Amino acid sequence: MAATAAQRFAEINTPHPPTDTKVLMRRAVVLGGSMAGLMAARVLSDHADEVVIIERDDTDVTAGPRPGVPQGSQVHALLPAGQVQLDRWWPDFTERAIAAGAPDEGRTDAKIFINDELRVTTEPPPEKPILITTRPFLEAQVRLRVLESPKVRMVYGRAEGLLFADDPDGGVAGARYAPAGDGEAVELQADLVVDAMGRSSKLNDWLEERGWPRAPMQRMPIKLNYASALFQRDPAVSDTWIAISQTTPAKDRVARIGGVSSVEGDRWIVLVAGYDDDRPSREVDDFAERCRRYFPQMFGDIAERGTMIGNVITYHQADSRRRDFDQIERLPTGIVAAGDAVASFNPVYGQGMTSATLHASCLSEWLRTGPDLATEPARGYFERVRIVVDAAWQVSTFADLGLPHITSGQPRGYKVIKWVSEVILKASMTDDVTSQRLNRVTTMLDHPNALASPGLLLRALRLKWFGGARVPAAPVSSSR
Repeated sequence: MAATAAQRFAEINTPHPPTDTKVLMRRAVVLGGSMAGLMAARVLSDHADEVVIIERDDTDVTAGPRPGVPQGSQVHALLPAGQVQLDRWWPDFTERAIAAGAPDEGRTDAKIFINDELRVTTEPPPEKPILITTRPFLEAQVRLRVLESPKVRMVYGRAEGLLFADDPDGGVAGARYAPAGDGEAVELQADLVVDAMGRSSKLNDWLEERGWPRAPMQRMPIKLNYASALFQRDPAVSDTWIAISQTTPAKDRVARIGGVSSVEGDRWIVLVAGYDDDRPSREVDDFAERCRRYFPQMFGDIAERGTMIGNVITYHQADSRRRDFDQIERLPTGIVAAGDAVASFNPVYGQGMTSATLHASCLSEWLRTGPDLATEPARGYFERVRIVVDAAWQVSTFADLGLPHITSGQPRGYKVIKWVSEVILKASMTDDVTSQRLNRVTTMLDHPNALASPGLLLRALRLKWFGGARVPAAPVSSSR
């Protein structure tokens, strides 16, 4: 019997380092040195004599957000599943990140508000401190670890295209890039090329120019607008460690999401977000007004009484999108894609960096099957990635289907599924069992199908119909 999507998701999500790796190629080239590219390079270092990362930003990643990641100043969440994967590939990753300055709060009192109601459930204590950092800090830690391998090197320049074998039906044989500064284009032969160029990837265009079909693309017009600001942490202002506030769309409610996170450097990073015509500005007064008017008290306290570091930074993302490479009938050998080059989601759900780590796990699984890279397209890889993309897409885009400006794309049975989801969400505010099950799905530790249990739904319905006090749950075991 074939494994279910949930079973395959659990296998991809394993915390156990691989023990059966072998070298399959002389050189691998990774286009892009962001999270997806770095994680791919880590996996490839187990299977290649040499790994070359081509990265267009030659600035020091530790100095702050890179030009190639314009949203780098915004709140970025590494979900627990992503931390599991980082500790899988570097067993001391969390410890070294804390030694480098990541907060080690030892706290579990994150405050979650849904439609102004505070979730009163408890979570079992984590086995390791939770990594809550800015995107530049975390990316710097990953880059340092990747480049510790003598097999991996990074060159700076702009990827300009792929090299193909002479045969008209030949696969990808390398990549071409223009070095930073002056200099002629450089061609790098490779046995495998990884596209980690993000949402703006040109891979479809490059394949089409060579006569290969494009990967079909799906888009959902989320029209997300958000703003972030850094503040110096001050216990006289607030004792908040983490706070998340979500207002779900309804006839009498406007959808908004906000967050407060304690990050390295003894700082808070505060996010406020809206959709469509609801646009936070870069004005400090507007930011503070939104925090006070639309979000719980600690948002307004920090925005009005805290010391802001730098400016309010805004960002807009028009859509969620995915490129389904597994659906291409003719796929060239020698090429895979990872991270946002495959799928990018509504960023307020924090799935991006964690998905990138799971794509690396998919790459490892596929390479450990021993494929003939010269003759076999990476279908096994893209089929695995599809499982990860479907799981994240199901969670984030289903929630976004309720936004009033999204008027199409609802699946069959949407109203029933939406009602069930709302029942489970409501129960999670007061019931430990439901809360822990839901959290494991939203943090990508479990597949969304884990919420399809009849027992869980009956439990949520009993709470809806009969009410009752909070029911503590036995600790849920970690996936580590």
